[in-house]
Amino acid sequence: MMNDKRSGMVQGRRRWLAFALVAGAGAIGGARVFAQASDPVIKVAVTKFAFTPNTIKLRKGVPVVLEFTPADVVMGFSAPDFKVRTDIFPGKVAQLRVVADKTGTFPFFCDIFCGSGHEDMSGTFVVEG
Repeated sequence: MMNDKRSGMVQGRRRWLAFALVAGAGAIGGARVFAQASDPVIKVAVTKFAFTPNTIKLRKGVPVVLEFTPADVVMGFSAPDFKVRTDIFPGKVAQLRVVADKTGTFPFFCDIFCGSGHEDMSGTFVVEG
């Protein structure tokens, strides 16, 4: 009886963890879901240890879709000032919708350790009004 009870508790925890992971992924990467066909696309090549281009010009309030070409290892893209991030997997194109809500210069960077040189994998958004 004790093993059945413990097994049920473990399964319940696993279900909760799976739900939390899916919900969290939706909240973090949810911007991808709302991309519109009319949004301009900016292609970004992702390689060890660079985003190309590494300076991206945006206009405040104008949505764009960043399209990341396949990386050679798992990498991440994070722009905390605009509350967007996504994972980038080898062999898969990733898209991320960004709407700049302020003007200025803002950093973006890889947020998944991808090897030596990772700490220099960054770029800048330049947002004009």
